[in-house]
Amino acid sequence: MVKARPDYYGALWAPVKASGTLVDRVVERIEALLAHDQLSAGSRLPPERELAQMLGVSRPALREAVKTLAARGWLVVRHGQGVFVAQSAEGAMRARLSSLEVSLQDLFAMREVLEVAAAGWAAERATDLEILELAEALERIELARKKPVDFDNLAKLDADFHLRIVEVAKNSFLSQTVGVLQEILSRGMESTLQIPRRFQVSQSEHREIYAAIGQRDSEAAKAAALRHVNGARGGALRRLREESKLKESRARTGATRGTT
Repeated sequence: MVKARPDYYGALWAPVKASGTLVDRVVERIEALLAHDQLSAGSRLPPERELAQMLGVSRPALREAVKTLAARGWLVVRHGQGVFVAQSAEGAMRARLSSLEVSLQDLFAMREVLEVAAAGWAAERATDLEILELAEALERIELARKKPVDFDNLAKLDADFHLRIVEVAKNSFLSQTVGVLQEILSRGMESTLQIPRRFQVSQSEHREIYAAIGQRDSEAAKAAALRHVNGARGGALRRLREESKLKESRARTGATRGTT
């Protein structure tokens, strides 16, 4: 008699959607489970044939995904035994940090592409009324600093300022990216707005962008936008590394206590 699989098993290994690169989708699915502690260190993954069926992918695609995850330190392949979640919590955290850093770098690379160009075009095309509206957007951000700070509202106002610049740029192709840029901004601001003193620096950078647009100086506007994106990128990466070190320290402490 075949032993029934626990209900949660099927939920974990639901078929992946075939959008994008299938191997990448499998990697993302398993990384997400690992990152949210839904697979414990040392546990064995289902057999290859079974797992491929549950994910709705071919066995070669699954093998490539496993190789990628093993290279990143998430999984360990033991020939003749199976595929296991890495035993080292510290190694897994470092693997996750590496993955998140790549994601953040990609995110801020897109911000750089979109926002630097937008600032340059805005400086060339802004009307007097639009420059006034940008000033009002900056003022709303300033007012939102009053304690107690509502960081959700602050993030929205910050994003509105950047999106307004895209509108002022009056580039039809760039305007089609507004939804994408809004998602990028919301994700990035989760990592930066609450960093000590980052808000003050960010607002100063906003003023530089606004001043350059107001002076119709395209090159200065692009340079100011680039400084702002680079500053946010640096802050986000520092915060990510600090949080990872803290979690790593807690994991080591917990492991030490478990052995005493």
